[in-house]
Amino acid sequence: MHLKSLELLQFKNHEKTRLQFSSEINCFVGLNGSGKTNVLDGIHYLSLTKSAVQSSDSLNVQHEKDFFAIKGQFELAEEKQLEVRCTVELGKKKQIYQNGKALAKTSEHVGLIPLVLIAPDDTELIKGGSDGRRKFFDGLISQLDHTYLDQLIRYHHFLKQRNALLKKFAETGRRDLTLLDNYDSELIELSIVLAARRNELLAEMAPLLQSHYSEISQGQELVSVIYETEALRPDFEDYFKSLRKKDLITKNSNAGIHKDDFGFMIGEHPIRKIGSQGQQKSYIIALKLAQFQIFEKEKGEKPILLLDDIFDKLDDLRIAQMMQLISQHTFGQIFLTDARPERSKKILSKLDSAVSFFSLKEGVVSIET
Repeated sequence: MHLKSLELLQFKNHEKTRLQFSSEINCFVGLNGSGKTNVLDGIHYLSLTKSAVQSSDSLNVQHEKDFFAIKGQFELAEEKQLEVRCTVELGKKKQIYQNGKALAKTSEHVGLIPLVLIAPDDTELIKGGSDGRRKFFDGLISQLDHTYLDQLIRYHHFLKQRNALLKKFAETGRRDLTLLDNYDSELIELSIVLAARRNELLAEMAPLLQSHYSEISQGQELVSVIYETEALRPDFEDYFKSLRKKDLITKNSNAGIHKDDFGFMIGEHPIRKIGSQGQQKSYIIALKLAQFQIFEKEKGEKPILLLDDIFDKLDDLRIAQMMQLISQHTFGQIFLTDARPERSKKILSKLDSAVSFFSLKEGVVSIET
């Protein structure tokens, strides 16, 4: 599977961009702010129906415009063709089209085009809050398992309804405990099911994470992910209900998988506390490569790999390790960005792969020869 072409219309700083791609490596060069990352984000939209950068779709509409559109032509297995189009019009619902047919729900598309992104701010998974880590693992599983995605959407719907009900109780002084019981039953059941799936993924990921970390860092440290959840305890239902008094006071749900976290460990300690910058970078890359390998195994094909500004964020050792993996054709189609053309050309020229270079300046793209 690979992306043959991409069209961006009024998307961020791209007024109208049309590109044809190599099925192997595509490198975008240009100064920071030229629009390199925006191309990668357009590809991200075509896979996951959302931006990797902005939480709001409207922020990706070009200034003083009222919509953006992204279109990609993919070649799937057995030379099957797929056109994916994403449109966002201000004030209207986002729409995803497959071969011209509008999907009823954007979630129907997620997982069809598996994708892995390695970006400069990935270390925030280690340094940031639990919300970012939950989103990462939920996004990973959602690309593999539509049932999980549907259940996750359902969970957050009931969570929102329950929290709104708790606030209403506080405002009116009147309590509908039967309705609250119904929400509790849904959240308890979904928490147990979703937590089990998260735990199953981590069991599959553990040996892959360790293997890639050792390969990239050439170190002997043991690394792991510890799943921190109350939803797998045998008495979770009783635990959930025991917090109702607290929920009524705080007007918020204090139990459920929205409270889970994932501990990134080196040895027996959190890597955010004792890990060096190099160890943290190696950990994140190993995590993403483990994600890649799981996708390849489950989907039976290599996912698209996006590498944003990776040469600028890694030292020579880790770049060499990544290039060795690429030279062994470990990956399928790759899209990468670099602010220094000479560096990327020097590094990529050593590979036995078809490489296309694109130069960007203020959202305008030219093909490098």
